Amino acid sequence: VPIYDFKSHSRAKDKKAMYGANVVIFEGILSFCNKKLIDVMDLKIFVDTDSDIRLARRLKRDITERGRDLEGVLKQYNKFVKPAFEQFIEPSVKDADIVVPRGAENDVAMNLIVQHVHDQLEKRGFNFRSKLPQAHLDQPLPDTLHVVESTVQVKGLHTFIRNKETPRDEFIFYSKRLTRILVEHALSLLPFEDCTVDTPQNTRYEGKRFVGKLCGVSILRAGEVMEPALCEVCKDIRLGKILIQTNLETEEPELHYLRLPKDIHKDFVILMDATVATGAAAMMAIRVLL
Repeated sequence: VPIYDFKSHSRAKDKKAMYGANVVIFEGILSFCNKKLIDVMDLKIFVDTDSDIRLARRLKRDITERGRDLEGVLKQYNKFVKPAFEQFIEPSVKDADIVVPRGAENDVAMNLIVQHVHDQLEKRGFNFRSKLPQAHLDQPLPDTLHVVESTVQVKGLHTFIRNKETPRDEFIFYSKRLTRILVEHALSLLPFEDCTVDTPQNTRYEGKRFVGKLCGVSILRAGEVMEPALCEVCKDIRLGKILIQTNLETEEPELHYLRLPKDIHKDFVILMDATVATGAAAMMAIRVLL
């Protein structure tokens, strides 16, 4: 989300990352001016404050925090702020569900709002992250989930990988073999078209050719171990990286680093992650790519 610099009245170079939340608070003096926004709001609150207090707060804020002078603040207030409030903002009080006088100083109104939000969250069941792994127990797998066939070779590779006595170099070797099988299986799911080529024996061969472009994106840090296998079977493939870590306080995934190939929206993307617990990081990575 862009950061607005009130001193230069322009967007700053830095941006602020925003993540999904159980409660989204949309705040702004023109919040009720767009009917589409009003329709998606569960609770609409209008904070009403005396005009003298609003002016005093504006003077204190603009002079001390934004480095502006008294004359400039009053001129802007009388010419733009006050007329705009009376014409556009004050009439929007009719769209509010709750009108709170005195703002945050009104403890009764604050407690009422907090209790209402809490009751709605309890009613909807907002804390679902811990229940996510058990959400689909005893249910058939979706058609969009493709599992590599458990052949004798695959079982043999799993035997080496799961054996606690397997040496480190052998573990790495067999892990790479299994990863390559997985990557090749994923490539077989991509769209192909019919094509005809001439062989060295001057015969024609009816074959298949991949349609489109391909790139790979690994979810750091485990996803990087799958990159060598992808590069071995896809020549000169472009790679990107996403670093997603879980916030220890909220237990929600957060995006910390993102580097994607150019024009990725035109490509088929192979998203790679070697370990999956709840799937929260993978879901967030998919949302970022979309």
